[in-house]
Amino acid sequence: MKNNRNRQVVLKSRPADIPQAHDFEIVESDVPDLLDGQILVQNVFLSVEPAMRGWVSNVANYSEPVRIGEVMRSFAAGEVLQSSHSDFKPGDKVMGMFGWQEFAVVGPAAVTRKVQEDDLPLSLSLGVTGLNGITAYFGLLDIGRPRPGDTVVVSTAAGAVGSAAGQIAKLSGCRTVGIAGGSAKVAQCRELFGYDEAYDYKSDNLDLALGKACPRGIDLYFDNTGGVISDTVLRHLAVGARVVICGTASFPTWDPWPNGPRAERHLLVKRARMEGFVIFDYASRYEEAVSRLSQWIRDGRLRYSEDIQNGIECAPAAIAGLYRGENTGKRLIRIR
Repeated sequence: MKNNRNRQVVLKSRPADIPQAHDFEIVESDVPDLLDGQILVQNVFLSVEPAMRGWVSNVANYSEPVRIGEVMRSFAAGEVLQSSHSDFKPGDKVMGMFGWQEFAVVGPAAVTRKVQEDDLPLSLSLGVTGLNGITAYFGLLDIGRPRPGDTVVVSTAAGAVGSAAGQIAKLSGCRTVGIAGGSAKVAQCRELFGYDEAYDYKSDNLDLALGKACPRGIDLYFDNTGGVISDTVLRHLAVGARVVICGTASFPTWDPWPNGPRAERHLLVKRARMEGFVIFDYASRYEEAVSRLSQWIRDGRLRYSEDIQNGIECAPAAIAGLYRGENTGKRLIRIR
């Protein structure tokens, strides 16, 4: 694209644990011309994910780490400006792995999906109708297999994934208990996302609270944190419980490997099952999830919250803020 400059957030240094603003820098470069089969996307929203910590870590993960000097890996949503690929035309709305930058020249493999939900905000394609909502959908329904009447506990219950998981559990006929950090997020769990009970792990006696809230035990635990919170939850599992491992946000680093209480005895005595999953394994079924999530939103049965910051300048500090719990919904960067 002639005479246009592209601002990009690149990885400047390898973080020791949670990436900070000083680990990134904003650079400018020319927008390259398209090669055959490529498209030019003008990003409108950049996503901020807890998983980004793993993407820049040297510790083994499910994907190769972002290299020093490389544009920060990120999902983004925007509009196709130019296309040399027959499947895309200017004006198409797309979501995919476009990186923390204003413009992205990519091939079709980088596009996760075309955004067809014209009646919904484009930002949702990075949140409740994007990978966050899709993660909650498959994690809860395929891995957790909720049954009507089950007691379902969700950690980071006000987060982008947790809030959707809790609401999908309610739609499945379950009783829901949320765990969040701070009184504002606990109130959000109860008032916006409809949890039957919600507790602040920072101030409530979580062990005592779960005992009172779940007198027959916990049938399904949607785990976004690991760590001390999950150690407490495991003590309250019901016979035949399912534990869905979605994230490990409570651990700042996996090197050295953290020590703590063991889950084996709980799983054995309660005849429980613990299973992890990576949402990219469900790529062939994304549209199934998006279709149902979108309809629940239109029907007023699935609610969401967004934490939108303006300007690419906000991106370098956005991950650290996420881990400090500063966001009050799905964290996004809107490109001005």
